[in-house]
Amino acid sequence: MAKRDYYDILGVSKTASAEEIKKAYRKLAIQFHPDKNPGNAEAEEKFKEAAEAYEVLSNQEKRQNYDRFGHAGPQMGGGGFGGGMDINDIFEQFGDIFGGAFGGSFGGSRGGGQRGGQRGTNIRIKLKLSLEEISEGVTKKIKVNKYSSCSTCHGSGAKAGTQPRTCSTCQGSGQVTQVTNTFLGQMRTASVCPSCQGQGSIVTDKCTSCRGEGIERGEEVIEVRIPAGVEEDMQLNMRGKGNAGQRNAPAGDLLIVIEEEEHPIFKRDGQHIFYDLYLNIADAALGTSVEIPTLSGKARVKIDEGTQSGKTLRLRGKGLPSVNSGQRGDMFATINVWTPQNLSNEERKMLESLRGSANFEPNPDKKDKGFFDRMREFFR
Repeated sequence: MAKRDYYDILGVSKTASAEEIKKAYRKLAIQFHPDKNPGNAEAEEKFKEAAEAYEVLSNQEKRQNYDRFGHAGPQMGGGGFGGGMDINDIFEQFGDIFGGAFGGSFGGSRGGGQRGGQRGTNIRIKLKLSLEEISEGVTKKIKVNKYSSCSTCHGSGAKAGTQPRTCSTCQGSGQVTQVTNTFLGQMRTASVCPSCQGQGSIVTDKCTSCRGEGIERGEEVIEVRIPAGVEEDMQLNMRGKGNAGQRNAPAGDLLIVIEEEEHPIFKRDGQHIFYDLYLNIADAALGTSVEIPTLSGKARVKIDEGTQSGKTLRLRGKGLPSVNSGQRGDMFATINVWTPQNLSNEERKMLESLRGSANFEPNPDKKDKGFFDRMREFFR
């Protein structure tokens, strides 16, 4: 089933301000909150749907990518849920959106939120791609220097043969909760346990390898699938592939920024590709057919008799695909008639004999249209 438009989900216009988007999400979150709709699967799905829409539209970069590329856009600008977050993820990320009397209440009502140490940090890397790779999409294996779970204590932070003890203040939940009465009924407000700082347990004998942090520095080879049609500075997000969190807390994300390599013969403008095609005078005057390179192999094009320098040929569908729709742009080959140099005596005599011919004199009345006029015709 196709995803609904995020603006429609929240009931706001595409020009809505950040505050309007926040208010709209807040209203829907209250309406469809699982605690108000126990056992209602439809309400829970609408709750998730609203959170996904807010996660994208509340982030300026993701919103710009969404407006430009649709549902594929947020994955290039740092993520989006993409169906990968559950209810607890939503509470963890947006539990404080209500502020004041509502602050943290939704997160606390789900059983204490995220246990463990501090969440791992994100890693941002640049990935260079050729136009050919961008044209078809590519899978890359990249080596990332990052923090991973400690191999000695397996992320617990505790010395071998020992275990962290359960925090007596929060009974292992990592949070202390308080029930308050609101006009919506009783709501639970959660805050971080002051004894264990939200970890749910306390390490008394620390691992000597990681000093109780539960993480260690190392390298990991990660396979990355790049969709076709990406552009310079687009950002893709791989959830959970960043630095490991302390003591088995969630890992950060790997943010991959696209860097487009300069191509030796093609120039790119959005989905369109431009190429300079050089012809000798004889081929331009007499007409011919020539083979030219494209991003997907060779293509043969017809050169009409009397072709002028500057004429542009259009090869439909030979450009780059849209990252959102997959529809390909076009390739434009601009003809440049090459003037020979270092003529032989025989060649010089032949040209001298043609110098006075009327066909070799420029005729302003029959001059080919300018480049930009021709391009306008192509795009009509």
